[in-house]
Amino acid sequence: MIQAKIAEILDSNQFLQEFEVNGWVRSFRSNRFIALNDGSTINNLQCVIDFENFDQDELKRITVGAAVLVKGTLVESQGNQQRVEIEVKEFKILGDANPEEVKLTILSPKRHSLEKLREQAHLRVRTNTFGAIMRVRSKLSFAVHSYFQQNNFHYVNTPIITGSDAEGAGEMFRVSALDMENPPKKEDGSIDFSEDFFGKETNLTVSGQLEGEAYAMGLGQIYTFGPTFRAENSNTSRHLAEFWMIEPEVAFCDLDGNMDLAEDFIKYVLKYILENCQDDLEFLDKRFKTEEESKPKADRSEMGLMEKLHFVIDNNFKRVSYTEAIEILKNCKPNKKKKFNYIIEEWGADLQSEHERFLVEKHFKCPVILFDYPANIKAFYMRLNEDGKTVRAMDILFPGIGEIVGGSQREERLDVLQSKMKELDIDEKELWWYLDTRKFGTCVHSGFGLGFERLVQFVTGMGNIRDVIPFPRFPGNAEF
Repeated sequence: MIQAKIAEILDSNQFLQEFEVNGWVRSFRSNRFIALNDGSTINNLQCVIDFENFDQDELKRITVGAAVLVKGTLVESQGNQQRVEIEVKEFKILGDANPEEVKLTILSPKRHSLEKLREQAHLRVRTNTFGAIMRVRSKLSFAVHSYFQQNNFHYVNTPIITGSDAEGAGEMFRVSALDMENPPKKEDGSIDFSEDFFGKETNLTVSGQLEGEAYAMGLGQIYTFGPTFRAENSNTSRHLAEFWMIEPEVAFCDLDGNMDLAEDFIKYVLKYILENCQDDLEFLDKRFKTEEESKPKADRSEMGLMEKLHFVIDNNFKRVSYTEAIEILKNCKPNKKKKFNYIIEEWGADLQSEHERFLVEKHFKCPVILFDYPANIKAFYMRLNEDGKTVRAMDILFPGIGEIVGGSQREERLDVLQSKMKELDIDEKELWWYLDTRKFGTCVHSGFGLGFERLVQFVTGMGNIRDVIPFPRFPGNAEF
């Protein structure tokens, strides 16, 4: 007897072979047909029971959500819904699911809203939608590592607890072991963090970039892929308080090389998903179409989910300077007719998602890389251009989502970096080690950051970022 996953059995041609399979009951029809799923595929395995040969009390325990062990023979299916099925010789209930309680949960056949599913995040992965999303997320994660490992990048684990704010935004979660009811105080009444566990004020990281730069200066090219945290009180469909970031850093690489890397990387992982998640993507594509049809016509996507993936893979990314993009936006119809929520009036404006999507979907009709942004809307570590007012930054814009990647050539010149830090009131003592990297063999280097959940959201077509991470963290919610 062969023990196998349902995905393997559904592809098998070993007819009349005995199989043993575990799974959860999705449905039990006519006291005869069990639809079994074990999470290995979105497709269920039909297991056919000759109910006259089994104990009736045991058959009553075959309910939606129950965990079951099935032993039987693989045969060609008599129906047209599936190619193969199992003729059940023996079954065992491994874990009961009370039918009355199931009716109150997302395991019931009734379709639930995404909000309802979030309330039961510990069970939602049993649904087709979330099973598909999480399998795609898993494959995407593998593809990320696969790309970088194949291209001789070194995987570096940067700290989760840090004393520095890489983004300079100040929206960080504090980490402390002090007794907050009676903390040690300085003479001025402020908390004395020198008596804390690390001897200083520390936080959860917002980015591994600065540490990644340090390691690129010795290993040549590295990438980080780990959790990051933002204490941004933003209750939107685009923000999470805890999310995963992919951040490569490459020594001896300028902004052009950085853009080449990002485009090549994105196309690789999307091709990998198309080749390895076909069943899940087909399901999500149909779901996306249904969701779009329920929206007002003006809000609908012009492309299906699979079309968007091919749109990115099959088109060269258009490279456009921020200055050129501003001119396009200033003179476009939506801006002149005040259809944008944020009207573009002058150079220096911080672009919003609506502007980014217009450039991709309406104007260029291909993915877009914007570069050379105004220095005053970008981070301190980005290399200042000769004009003194723009930096060697780049953002990659996708259809339906806007910005998906943000990166830059880093400022390798010590004096310029110190000047920018002073201008922004960033304490050199806190980042002494970062400045040190500019004293010992400094060189041109670049990198980018890609929010993993934003990528999963694009690939799966989900409208809310809270639905592409197993247990979302956002303002007011740390359940599960």
